[in-house]
Amino acid sequence: MSDATVTLERPGAEAYSIPLKDLDPAQPSLFKNNAIWPYFERLRNEDPVHFVEGGDFGPYWAVTKYNDIMAVDTNHGVFSSDSGLGGITIRNQVSDFQLPMFIAMDQPKHDAQRKVVSPIVAPNNLAALEGLIRERTAAVLDGLPIGETFNWVERVSKDLTTKMLATLFDFPWEDRAKLTYWSDVATADINGPLISSMDERREILMECAEYFTRLWNERVNSEPKGDLISMLAHGDATRNMEPMEYLGNIILLIVGGNDTTRNSMSGGLLALNEFPAEYAKLKADHSLVSSLVPEIIRWQTPLAHMRRTALEDVELGGKQIKKGDKVVMWYVSGNRDSDVIENADQFIIDRARPRQHLSFGFGIHRCVGNRLAEMQLQILWEEILKRFEDIEVVGEPGRVLSNFVKGFETLLVRINK
Repeated sequence: MSDATVTLERPGAEAYSIPLKDLDPAQPSLFKNNAIWPYFERLRNEDPVHFVEGGDFGPYWAVTKYNDIMAVDTNHGVFSSDSGLGGITIRNQVSDFQLPMFIAMDQPKHDAQRKVVSPIVAPNNLAALEGLIRERTAAVLDGLPIGETFNWVERVSKDLTTKMLATLFDFPWEDRAKLTYWSDVATADINGPLISSMDERREILMECAEYFTRLWNERVNSEPKGDLISMLAHGDATRNMEPMEYLGNIILLIVGGNDTTRNSMSGGLLALNEFPAEYAKLKADHSLVSSLVPEIIRWQTPLAHMRRTALEDVELGGKQIKKGDKVVMWYVSGNRDSDVIENADQFIIDRARPRQHLSFGFGIHRCVGNRLAEMQLQILWEEILKRFEDIEVVGEPGRVLSNFVKGFETLLVRINK
């Protein structure tokens, strides 16, 4: 691929021909087709806090600029994540299948539950995990074919993140593929290839609940250990959770540990192929991996949005938001806001401030596993650079049909040693 590839993202006639009042960036097909960029560009320039009246997701406010997103994300007293008000995604939680989880809770319950699982990503535990992650990464890379086309998503990204999830949960190793499957089902669009209805999603996730309930019963009757299930089973704030709250927190931890890292592992390789001068820069100076990693996370933005619900009337960007209104923070757009991030539409691996991005969120809901995600990416690229002169993306990637998980189904590559 060449630098010219990125011009495909630049102005699309349709995004500018639609009347502004009818512009809705939440259509999953726009993400599937990588056609979203001119929609967000127009909204940032013409209507940064934009009211969408209709569409498939009901009325909502689309917040598209970096500083406005920060204003929402850091004001949890006014903008609620509570699952009872609709939760954290643009699609409201179905009233008869609500999954409370700590990311979809307000204070003080949020902090109490988050504190239970946060030791899994404490510095001493990350240090203990580093050797295992490096060993597994090396083994996966050493098993890749040279000079043959294969799907990077399946062979590398999904494989490594599934193994990490199984370790964090101390999940039965032979069944670890279930974790990735449940994660995909939890976030899948019902018009996509994985599920065809909300009822099907409910049925599959109840199978997940049954499996994890068995593991809970084993752990709660054993001495406390360092895995996530044991932490939840023995934690003061979580040991008496209702079954659906337990399932909600499990889904949160699975998706948080899977989709984000997995899609950054794929998105980073794609970006380096789209910007070959940056790939050459990295190959000439391996120390740039440390700034490459946060730039990948900004560029990919693996979770495209988070949603809040206004608890009171409030002004944002000159617009009057009413109590009860749905407010969607488009992280994927804020990360391309050139008023805050210099040359935001360029992938630059040696930025002066590479961690200036929105991908992990801010405030009380900032991603609890951000350092683990960065460490996995850091190790992956260190090990790639030790082995391979070039990994070439072959053809267009297959993207996920979703306005929430910004990810890949396929990324065909060939290693040229």
